[in-house]
Amino acid sequence: MTQAGRQGSPRNSSGRNSSGRNEARGGTGRSNAGGFSGRGGSAGAGKRNFTQGEGRPFKASKPREAAPFDPDNPTTAGDYDRGQAARPAKPFRKPGSNKPGYGKAPGTPGALKPKAKPARQYGSKAFGSERFGQNLGPIRKPARNRGPRQEVPQSDLHDVDGVRLQKVMAQAGVASRRVCEEMILEGRVEVDGVVTTELGMRVDPKTAVIHVDGIRIQLDETLVYMVFNKPKGVVSTMEDPEGRPCISDFLKNAKGERLFHVGRLDVGTEGLLLLTNDGELANRLTHPSYEVPKTYLVQVRGPLPQGVGAQLKSGVELEDGLATVDSFRLVDSTPGHVLIEVVLHSGKNRIVRRMFDAVGFPVERLVRVKIGPIGLGDQRQGSIRNLGRQEVGHLLASVGL
Repeated sequence: MTQAGRQGSPRNSSGRNSSGRNEARGGTGRSNAGGFSGRGGSAGAGKRNFTQGEGRPFKASKPREAAPFDPDNPTTAGDYDRGQAARPAKPFRKPGSNKPGYGKAPGTPGALKPKAKPARQYGSKAFGSERFGQNLGPIRKPARNRGPRQEVPQSDLHDVDGVRLQKVMAQAGVASRRVCEEMILEGRVEVDGVVTTELGMRVDPKTAVIHVDGIRIQLDETLVYMVFNKPKGVVSTMEDPEGRPCISDFLKNAKGERLFHVGRLDVGTEGLLLLTNDGELANRLTHPSYEVPKTYLVQVRGPLPQGVGAQLKSGVELEDGLATVDSFRLVDSTPGHVLIEVVLHSGKNRIVRRMFDAVGFPVERLVRVKIGPIGLGDQRQGSIRNLGRQEVGHLLASVGL
């Protein structure tokens, strides 16, 4: 295209910055829904033109009159400084004062219940890196009368030939040595029942009893703690003269150690068995004075009439005395079958089956899913796993160790 053609084209007829182009953009520009008209405003103007509706110029609202200064009204005084109109002062109201019962003395009828103080949260958790034992809840200790605690000076617990406390804790898997030092300074560590806050304390790992946040640290590496999910048809013994499947058939890494099974399950019952070579723990878990709870899932034929749970809670008379359950909960029901969860602390032989027989609902299937704080979870039948250190600490604390 020739130079004359370029000059005569509609695009370049009046130049790139000509007044004609500005007039076209300002006068006939598109308007959006918010009243934005064109890109150049009026002819020759370089600012944007905001309009209200079609062709009406924008009018700013009138400023409010300044409020008269009143030194006795702080709300008015603040508005006076900002140039705003006076506002009525609002009376001060305490949070929760509009609730019924506000102002009544605690303990009187209708008074507000005091809020429970949340438990102190620490930045680091003992055995926080372990897979198992993270959701066991707070430490549960047996309610036993131990008498007043004797105040022992921390200096009497110091062993000159021992190992530093934070090193013993770190070797036991509690946390790193630096985090263990923070736990000691925060008063979360007990040595032989005495809270210690000294970083220089040395202890004998063979004799010292150490708790962190109430969790007992097991320093004896020769002790073994296992969970076995017993299948149906397995005898709860290490050896069976009749040749039936027994616990030892599932032990692969026992290394010739003698293990105790905590409690018994009959041949037709499935579920959790604890295996350990800690004789003191095994004795306390089975002793009735410690009242360690055991949780079972019971399947019976349905439907289940009302009142059976209350009857089991109030007590059922058996040939060896009265038997009760601690809790009774309906878990699931299908046509012809009902699944129930019961918790009891009795260790009598076949106690669950005998109780349900007594109320007229023989057990079809029975599974023990929990002993104290230790549960099966998703562990498959016939498998054995070692307890984590945190699980061992909860288990020891449940029997006062």
